[in-house]
Amino acid sequence: MIDQQEAPPRKVSLGARVVTGLLVLATVPLVVLVAMRLLGIDGNAYTTAALALTPYLTVAGFLLGVLALVLRRWKTGAVVLVLVAALVSVVVPRMVAEEQPAVTGRDLRVMASNLFLGRAEAQSIVDLVRANQVEVLSLLELSPAMVGDLERAGLFTLLPHRVLHPIRGGAGSGLVSKYPLTEANLAGPSRLRQPSARVEFGDGSGVEIVAVHPMPPVEAPADWKAELAGLPEPTADLPVRILAGDFNATFDHASFRELIDAGYADAAAELGKGWRPTWPGKVFPPPVTIDHILVDDRVAVRDFQVFDVAASDHDAVYAQLTVPV
Repeated sequence: MIDQQEAPPRKVSLGARVVTGLLVLATVPLVVLVAMRLLGIDGNAYTTAALALTPYLTVAGFLLGVLALVLRRWKTGAVVLVLVAALVSVVVPRMVAEEQPAVTGRDLRVMASNLFLGRAEAQSIVDLVRANQVEVLSLLELSPAMVGDLERAGLFTLLPHRVLHPIRGGAGSGLVSKYPLTEANLAGPSRLRQPSARVEFGDGSGVEIVAVHPMPPVEAPADWKAELAGLPEPTADLPVRILAGDFNATFDHASFRELIDAGYADAAAELGKGWRPTWPGKVFPPPVTIDHILVDDRVAVRDFQVFDVAASDHDAVYAQLTVPV
């Protein structure tokens, strides 16, 4: 009988091990991101910033998975693509239009604009208000000087009613309206001010609106979470509530999704436009969607647009709504 000798084990080259190690190392942050996204954990300043980039990381993860398969790292590639599939399942819904509720009521045009610490071009804001027949305007990063610029540009001729809390340096906010405003106290404490008001249509009906602007999570994550949590939930009855402004949050932040789960709908996502970035208007950092108009989910969203504002680092967000009254 001839002895059968076992084949010597195949040696793995140092280069192959390095490639495998790099692929695994690149997979680790993806694992952490997916876990935090699916478990609803925002974490600290660094992880909230990373979560805001979820759509980009989904694409990057797909490319990583394909690369792993091309390099014949089957297990790594399979794991990465499963993680990517999990991210796709949470990213795609914001790009799919929802059927709107059958509402009999009043049409209302709302816009929100971050003024970049009062540096935005006032005439650009007024032109957008006039062209789109905006009836209620939420202004963020509002300074006293900016109020003067807006007045000279004719904003308060178009929208004469106002609840303004400007702060020197641009840390204030305000609401301006075609209809009379009654100031309210709907939101909790905020370092950047989040004024609220009831919009009176004149027939006994109206809506309640908050100019939203919590602290950026990269500067003060605890304040950001607390200020988002301090925003009012929708009412069980009328009037409906609208939250409009710079939330410093995307759909991939649990703190933002908790607001939606309370009974709001995002106007952009309702029309399949939840992927439209609103800040910073340049390539780096990667543009993200942090400006929103949230409406009571009984409201029908008829139109949603993102508009460039001259000299601002944020785009304005606009929604045409039908609100029950």
